[in-house]
Amino acid sequence: MDLFARSWTALGAAVADLSDEDFSRPSGCTGWLVRDLVCHLVIDAQDVLITLATPADGEPTRDALTYWEISDTPPTGDDPLDALTVRLAAAYEEPRLLKFHLDDIGSAAGRAAQLADPSLRVGTRDEVLTVGDYLSTYVMEWTLHHLDLIAHLPDAAPPSTEGLARSREMLERIAGGVFPPSFSDRDALRVGTGRRRPTDAERAELGESAAKFPLYLG
Repeated sequence: MDLFARSWTALGAAVADLSDEDFSRPSGCTGWLVRDLVCHLVIDAQDVLITLATPADGEPTRDALTYWEISDTPPTGDDPLDALTVRLAAAYEEPRLLKFHLDDIGSAAGRAAQLADPSLRVGTRDEVLTVGDYLSTYVMEWTLHHLDLIAHLPDAAPPSTEGLARSREMLERIAGGVFPPSFSDRDALRVGTGRRRPTDAERAELGESAAKFPLYLG
């Protein structure tokens, strides 16, 4: 629960520090500007609120690792929901309004997460998870999107150290492969999720694990 909060706090602070001009820069998400990504984070925060208010019966059907849908192909930006996010983001017109909405919804999601019992079961995407597992998925979600947010903003604050380390661990467990210690957590996550190609030297270092990456998580 604390790691969820730290990951979200770091991401929210990074968005708050963006200049108006930054919202028009490209993000690390294919086809999205920074403003589109921030709009997606609003939708993410709404999802947290909705899911925490959706109790479920029965045994969990997914956990923090099996929650993800894995694809062999990278996103193209042509998905209808991606296109809807772009239109929604454009409707805000002024970056300060998007910042305000993210802070408003995100703060509420953060409070709801702090108050939730990690052992309770909730429903999302027609699956059942414990609250603890569900919030763990968002540690990775927040961390990866934090990397996307600052992909072309070299002076922006990075994700939390703990969030990077935990997300790397989760990615390695999902893939069944590990990155060499020479890989920073940031590089492991970017290479491992297809956000950048490994160099020839990195591919050689990966050895047999190179065949397990990248994984495109949805």
